Amino acid sequence: MGDAVVVGVPCFGAERAESRRPLYGANQTYIRALIAAGATPLMIPPGLAAAALESLCARLDGLLLTGGPDIAPALYGEELLPECGEIDPERDDLELTLTRLALARQMPTLGICRGMQTLNVACGGALYQDIATQRPKALAHQQHERTYLAHSVMIEHDSRLYDVLGAEETQVNSLHHQSVSRPGEGVRIVAWAPDGVAEALELPAQRFAVAVQYHPEELVETDALSRRLFAAFAQACRDA
Repeated sequence: MGDAVVVGVPCFGAERAESRRPLYGANQTYIRALIAAGATPLMIPPGLAAAALESLCARLDGLLLTGGPDIAPALYGEELLPECGEIDPERDDLELTLTRLALARQMPTLGICRGMQTLNVACGGALYQDIATQRPKALAHQQHERTYLAHSVMIEHDSRLYDVLGAEETQVNSLHHQSVSRPGEGVRIVAWAPDGVAEALELPAQRFAVAVQYHPEELVETDALSRRLFAAFAQACRDA
């Protein structure tokens, strides 16, 4: 798509508060973080045919998988638990299709929160549907203040994420109630919270496929490591 570094950002369905009119969108913090890193976001709505998505992927330089509602447990072979939250089948279909197309093309991919879970499920992995229920000794990961630094994360030295951040530990926000339980094929967990909950993964066989469970897009204005992550992703897209 010309000289611009174009990153696909899957959209979700929503309603305008005043009129209840349906719309597609994505949280502005993701879009702003990409722009600040020198990338051009391209928002992708649900409902496109698989052939259209494949054609679109051929024109993208990267894929950003954002946060959002829970992935349908049936997609990783489990029965729905009562504690599982809102599910958006249209979004599940869009993001899993795009993720698999991106991985098949070695397209640089960055996953955030739900995006980390999407990457894992796309590779055949599974999730904890509710951390508090299934790991009752875990920390309170579902915080509500988007910039509150809830806990530390320890990062493996021999990982892409460590190379990008240049740190073995960082303080992160925490806005999730699900997490990776079983890594998918080719997936490596490379960072953990103090309670052992997975906080980052990567696919070493890919050019750049990194995901974090926290929300760096909310921290880029105050946290240099969050800016480094988006900058490294944008650079990987330029180099692809």
